[in-house]
Amino acid sequence: MNSPNVKPIASAILATYNSEKTIVAALSSLLTQTVPIEIIVVDDGSTDQTKAIVKNFPSVTYLSQKHLGPAKARNLGAKKASGNILLFVDADMTFDPHYVEDLINPILGGKTIGTYTINERVANWDNPLARCWNIQEGWENKKRFPPNPPKYGTDYRAILKSAFDQVGGFDDIGYTDTWSLFNKLGVRPLATHALCYHHNSNSFASVYRQAKWSAKRPYKYGFIGSLYALVRTSLPLSLIIAITKSLTHHNLYFLSFKLVYDYGRFVGILEMLTTGKLSK
Repeated sequence: MNSPNVKPIASAILATYNSEKTIVAALSSLLTQTVPIEIIVVDDGSTDQTKAIVKNFPSVTYLSQKHLGPAKARNLGAKKASGNILLFVDADMTFDPHYVEDLINPILGGKTIGTYTINERVANWDNPLARCWNIQEGWENKKRFPPNPPKYGTDYRAILKSAFDQVGGFDDIGYTDTWSLFNKLGVRPLATHALCYHHNSNSFASVYRQAKWSAKRPYKYGFIGSLYALVRTSLPLSLIIAITKSLTHHNLYFLSFKLVYDYGRFVGILEMLTTGKLSK
């Protein structure tokens, strides 16, 4: 539900970068929500057809910036948002019609300042490489969480705008920028069962890009921690782990996946250390 004549109960913010293949499904599913929401897309310097596609959705607000990373893109969207609750979603997700309603009900009921969902499922489970992510991350089959996920999480999917503004939004620290809210607020988001579907990277090129991006973050013990992470993603250790887990999980795709994944992380850490670049 996204009518200009109805005040939005929440503002959904999508920070997007080269998302032409998935953003139509994301926006279409947001437009069918059971509660009125505002949808804001912040294009983080895409070079594909993302802008043209979003412009075909007249009820969606389109903003853009240079390629500065998702933290700054989300903060820009939050500044323009009119809803009292902010939703942070990705362009490679799709949403059950009750997703927003289920996500924000605990906030509206005064139980918490923010929520996340433990009912986030893998949208492309039929793809062999997509399934490898679950092995890598220790997630339950067909879901993007481990078995028995915690009641309180690390990434806010919904949060009161007043709480978000109180701490100045997301810190621009790379991949784990979404953790900066609970670190500054001292409050973790409450789990819900709001249903959504999220694509795991399903080609070697996208696995490499995602791994490279995810490696750009602060490490425990600073520079020493970064060097340790480089060692852990080096070819000899990567090959040993890849072979072991491929045999353990009876999944030969994981062998190639792991080598590409660790190479992407290795390059990402080096790029972060040598250039300071934190964006994708």
